Amino acid sequence: MRRFWDGLASVSLVLWIGGMWAIGYIAAPVLFGSLSDKQLAGLLAGKLFDLMAWIGMATAVYLLIYRIAQDGGAALKTLFFWVVALMLALILAGHFGIQPIMQGLKNAAMPQAVMQSVLADRFARWHGISSILYLIQSALGLLLVWRSGLAR
Repeated sequence: MRRFWDGLASVSLVLWIGGMWAIGYIAAPVLFGSLSDKQLAGLLAGKLFDLMAWIGMATAVYLLIYRIAQDGGAALKTLFFWVVALMLALILAGHFGIQPIMQGLKNAAMPQAVMQSVLADRFARWHGISSILYLIQSALGLLLVWRSGLAR
């Protein structure tokens, strides 16, 4: 049974990090480059990022529990554990902190698109912060995969 949980942890890590990179650095740029309606591109990209946030939360919680189940208290002394915990904290900050602010700005700008409103500067600032957090998560995820994530 341990092989199943080991395999699930490995596959989960790769799908999570691969999904982050595919959505953030392939799908979202293609949407904005291909669609003339930037508001629609943003809506679709937002849905993809939302999905990845939930996948990231579920995967991070599983990986943290998996590591504690495998290593007990020694898990708290591993780089893997703390990188996953940091990534989870960044996801939570972005999803439950920054995204609601950005959505509030979009709602306040209605019926205009937020980037055509007086709120464009504030939205751009929060979008930039969100992008930086995503870049940090992506780099941390790459570190986990590069170090073979589950190798001790």
